[in-house]
Amino acid sequence: MTNDRTALVTGANKGIGLHIARLLAAEGFTVHVGARDPERGERAVAQLGDRARLLVLDVTDPDSVARAAAQVDHLDVLVNNAGISPSIAPPAEADVDDFRRTYETNVFAVLEVTNAFLPALRRSPHPRVVNVSSGTASLTWSTGPNPQFAPGSGALAAYRSSKAALNALTVFYGLSLAEEGFKVNALAPGLRATDLNPRAAASGGDPAEGAAGAVRLALLPDDGPTGAFFSWDGTPVPW
Repeated sequence: MTNDRTALVTGANKGIGLHIARLLAAEGFTVHVGARDPERGERAVAQLGDRARLLVLDVTDPDSVARAAAQVDHLDVLVNNAGISPSIAPPAEADVDDFRRTYETNVFAVLEVTNAFLPALRRSPHPRVVNVSSGTASLTWSTGPNPQFAPGSGALAAYRSSKAALNALTVFYGLSLAEEGFKVNALAPGLRATDLNPRAAASGGDPAEGAAGAVRLALLPDDGPTGAFFSWDGTPVPW
């Protein structure tokens, strides 16, 4: 296995993204640490070691995305990890501006970033895209047996619906890029102790465990699945 492979992880200066970057570096990748804040990004790079490279990237700013893409000529793995959850409200109590903010980062930015880096990914013999989603986005689990929410719970409507939209986008990318050898999959990393929202922060779940699931999808063989949805432990998640 050669060690000249490159990866980009968005939102990689903390949480699950930082652990994904660390694990990819351990696999021999040169990892572009996508970070909106340069100082936080530099701290992450210092922590990750000499295989890490800061890439200043605000996924919600098209100019920032274009500048970042212009700096990366070749890319083997893109992990769309950056995400937000500003509201825990059910839809009947939700603010439409919270929905807009959530979709801007969790859906529209994924489209912007992925398309901007497609030229670099197309230069890879084995391009991989991993979209960090959520098990709470599963419509099947939301209306039936659900390991994370009781059936009928409409909490976190903006976040969960945005990740359901991200899942659909994953399917469409998987279908449209399959003939070019891309593997595009979505990951449900599990509830992890991050600053995503108060529920996550209090969970006690190890972010590194969720990150390992993302790296598994980043390293899929050429006969691996595409356009699919997996849990952190490798088991399929129903749409």
